[in-house]
Amino acid sequence: MKLKSLLWAGVVAATLVPVMAMAQDEVAAASAEETAFIFTTLLFLIGGFLVFWMAAGFAMLEAGLVRGKNVTMQLTKNIGLFSIAAIMYWLIGYNVMYPGDGNWIIEGVFGTISPKDIKTDIDAGGYSNASDFFFQLMFCATTASIVSGTLAERIKLWPFLIFVAILTGLIYPIEASWQWGGGWLSAMGFSDFAGSTLVHAAGGFAALAGAIVLGPRLGKYKDGRVNPMPGSNLALATLGTFILWLGWFGFNGGSQLAFGTLSDADAVAQIFANTNMAAAAGAVTALILTQVMYGKVDLTMVLNGALAGLVSITAEPLAPSLFDALWIGAVGGVIVVLTVPMLDKFKIDDVVGAIPVHLLAGIWGTLIVALHTQADRVDAEGNPVLDAAGDPEKVGFVAQLITQAIGVIAIGGFVFVTSLIIWVILKAVAGIRVSEEAEVTGLDTAELGMEAYPEFSKG
Repeated sequence: MKLKSLLWAGVVAATLVPVMAMAQDEVAAASAEETAFIFTTLLFLIGGFLVFWMAAGFAMLEAGLVRGKNVTMQLTKNIGLFSIAAIMYWLIGYNVMYPGDGNWIIEGVFGTISPKDIKTDIDAGGYSNASDFFFQLMFCATTASIVSGTLAERIKLWPFLIFVAILTGLIYPIEASWQWGGGWLSAMGFSDFAGSTLVHAAGGFAALAGAIVLGPRLGKYKDGRVNPMPGSNLALATLGTFILWLGWFGFNGGSQLAFGTLSDADAVAQIFANTNMAAAAGAVTALILTQVMYGKVDLTMVLNGALAGLVSITAEPLAPSLFDALWIGAVGGVIVVLTVPMLDKFKIDDVVGAIPVHLLAGIWGTLIVALHTQADRVDAEGNPVLDAAGDPEKVGFVAQLITQAIGVIAIGGFVFVTSLIIWVILKAVAGIRVSEEAEVTGLDTAELGMEAYPEFSKG
């Protein structure tokens, strides 16, 4: 009887032990998957609120670089544009940008128009749907913030906000879908990690179109000379730059889009380091170059040099070494110092220098991606071409550079032409520029009925 019991015990043990082991493996796998989900979602949320903090950076930078009589208007525009972006991106933009498979109105070009329901399925593929929406919204709002500074001190409030609604609801989501939404640029092999062109150059192109239609501020270009119009508070402008610098760690680091493995965590850390190096190099380059060219350091150029370094590294903040990040950011600083005077020659009045920083440095950053990142080579059917070792072959530097250039031209052409048309329509229908009297008096008084703050009254 004992022998029979022992035999049965052995059979049961032999049956249950593997089953229990398999169950433990399944529990461990499920636990690892949930842990990865939690950490990646957390990356989106932390990255998102860091990018949100960039809205404060733009507001402070612009408030410091406009004259005192226009500070309140600039702050009003910034909180208005962010709030409108939040609504428009939910209402239209998010689904246009991320239509998913089979949901394109025009395949690879134009996505679905409908409000996004982030509660239908909490899992967007390894992270929370809501966290992804929140993170991507911040990029959309950043694009609109870029336009605000360029057109400061002479644009009416409501026409500007109408343009913001169109930019954040349609223009930005359409061009961003071509890459990040799996559209035609993505299929071509175009690469823009965190948005040197998709966000920054796009905002710059929209700002350039607006500046051309709007014209320069009164007295900016007179008798063949460029008349300086100093900002109200360089302390605020410097604070804004440091806030933007901080927020950029979320902008670039969060764009790793995963934080559930050791390699992802290390990648985010490398992105932080490269992002910081590029900003520092851009600032130091502008510091030295303005001293050499003008015999004195120009703080506004140094601030924009740091921002240009950040924009330059945004298209590929992971692949470069720290040394590469240094010279990529340094070139961004050179671009700012050399191109700000060039805009004045064309009488394009950019109050805060957003066009050199975001548009031109954004193009530079996108093109130099070809040096560090090449797409997989594919055959006529779209299948990867493998080398002798069975690994995917990469296209060469020149081929990738051409692809990058095509992406820049396509996005720039679409955003600039579309924005130009909208600005022209707004000008014809509602008028976009304040009267000469309002501009002289200041927009705070003329548009908002407020007096300039005492500490800014000298502006």
